[in-house]
Amino acid sequence: MSGSNSCGYRVPPSHDANSGPSTTPCMGAASNPFRDLWIRPSHLSVRVAIVTAMNKDAFWQLIEDSLRHSSSRSRREAFLAERLAALPADHIVQFQTHLDIAGERAYTWDLWGAAARIFGGWCSDDGFDYFTLWLVGRGQEPFERAVADPDALAGFPEIRRLAGRHRRTWTSDEEWPEWESLDYLAAKSYGLATGDDDECFEAFYGLVEVRLSGHQFPRNPRGDRWDARDEATSARRVPHLAEMFSIESQR
Repeated sequence: MSGSNSCGYRVPPSHDANSGPSTTPCMGAASNPFRDLWIRPSHLSVRVAIVTAMNKDAFWQLIEDSLRHSSSRSRREAFLAERLAALPADHIVQFQTHLDIAGERAYTWDLWGAAARIFGGWCSDDGFDYFTLWLVGRGQEPFERAVADPDALAGFPEIRRLAGRHRRTWTSDEEWPEWESLDYLAAKSYGLATGDDDECFEAFYGLVEVRLSGHQFPRNPRGDRWDARDEATSARRVPHLAEMFSIESQR
């Protein structure tokens, strides 16, 4: 369940604290590489006035607005941070709940296997969390398409650019299909909006947990686990990705 455990570590809500992914440390001021991007909005009142409720549509609209704003991850983060911090605190909490629920929808063995194939045959639990956050960042339609059919990732331009290259040549952070810091944007924006200077955002995650109290998150991924390193299985499960990403070439 969403929230914070000892020392402010947040356990992703779609995973059991004991059997799921490793916990991720809170992004305090000393460790947060994005701290300089958190700017109090002074010019966005007209642009955010139309957000009267942070429902599912508004969540995806913000994600897609950031993508239209810039393809740069850092600029998208700054854009989202400003937009969120200008909203009522409850809207910011709801943004995180929608993000968590989207992550839960992507929590399947089929999608995890597809990510593992892209990454050379293995994808850690944290790595898969960051991959699903990246997938959310592509927007609602691409997200829904990949969740329904993970092999559809083979058609994503960002994935096609990685095909045939060893992952050691993915030199730019922008190239890696991961977006860990998306999971911290709402918490930091909540701090700016409310004046809460708790670096581990315990109050924020407590409110998120309350919001999610009626939502059932699976302890394990849905579906059947399979090995992305097995060529026959990968060819059956994700034929296009299996052809694009050779395990042998990643050794």
